[in-house]
Amino acid sequence: MVLNKGEPDGGTILVVCAEKGGNRRLFERMPSSEGHRKWRLSRSEETENKPEFDSYLARRRDQDPDLWIIELDIANGERFIGLT
Repeated sequence: MVLNKGEPDGGTILVVCAEKGGNRRLFERMPSSEGHRKWRLSRSEETENKPEFDSYLARRRDQDPDLWIIELDIANGERFIGLT
């Protein structure tokens, strides 16, 4: 599901992986020391504070209007971005 639609040609992409609507993890491509961009876990949903995860996504969306946020609500969604 597309949670936020950004710039078609140059927007940053965030991927939220979830399983049955819970256990959400946020991944984004970050520069590595080798100069490549690799997918990294940038935030995990805390069971006792689920609204904080949504607040973080809202803040990122407000800071970057070109931002894409894609949610994969399937088992082992990380495999679709090349993580196992």
